[in-house]
Amino acid sequence: MASGGVKVLGSNYSPFVNRVQIALNLKSVEFEFIHENLNPKSELLLKSNPVHKKIPVLIHDDKCICESSVIVQYIDEAWTGNGLSILPSDPYDRAVARFWAAYYDDKLSPMVKELRSVKEEERAALVERIDEGLGLLEEAFVKCSKGKAYFGGDHIGYIDIVIGSSFGWITAMEKMSGKKLIEEAKTPGLFGWVDKFLSNDAVKDVIPTTEMFLQLLAKMQAKPTAS
Repeated sequence: MASGGVKVLGSNYSPFVNRVQIALNLKSVEFEFIHENLNPKSELLLKSNPVHKKIPVLIHDDKCICESSVIVQYIDEAWTGNGLSILPSDPYDRAVARFWAAYYDDKLSPMVKELRSVKEEERAALVERIDEGLGLLEEAFVKCSKGKAYFGGDHIGYIDIVIGSSFGWITAMEKMSGKKLIEEAKTPGLFGWVDKFLSNDAVKDVIPTTEMFLQLLAKMQAKPTAS
């Protein structure tokens, strides 16, 4: 089992950073959180992630691990004796978990973010594509959860962390756009899963509230654009 000092470079409002925090909480790993303002980026961040210069960064025994999906898998492998596994033990189930996590990051998440700026005449088509994507996730939840609380079954797993960490932003987008994305009538599995995930002890003190995200989005929109 890995041991030693653990630090996380990040921002509380980043779902990618939240993934790392949740994974460490699930493994009961104590860590120091170092807040990064990003404007300007700190020397520690630039030194720790010289390739992408982005958060999150996990520093474990003075070794730097970057990119949230890589970090979460590292945490699962480095602290094998701490609680349950984040990724399934079966190779096929692990591949399925990675597939749906990548699907969310590469396909569905960008469409949700687009709700902030899409033109009114294009909104209906975008919402339809999002609904289709959520329908696929609903099917994945039914298959992966096998009737239990989480994508990971009885406990939070890899897919749960990757998708669930975005729900602070997603609920804020819902409020701003006036469009409810996850509805009980359309995606009952996901609808019930959201509350279970957000109320889990490893999660509930990590993800900021919807109101906090709305305040941040308002500040972002109020900033003048460069001419």
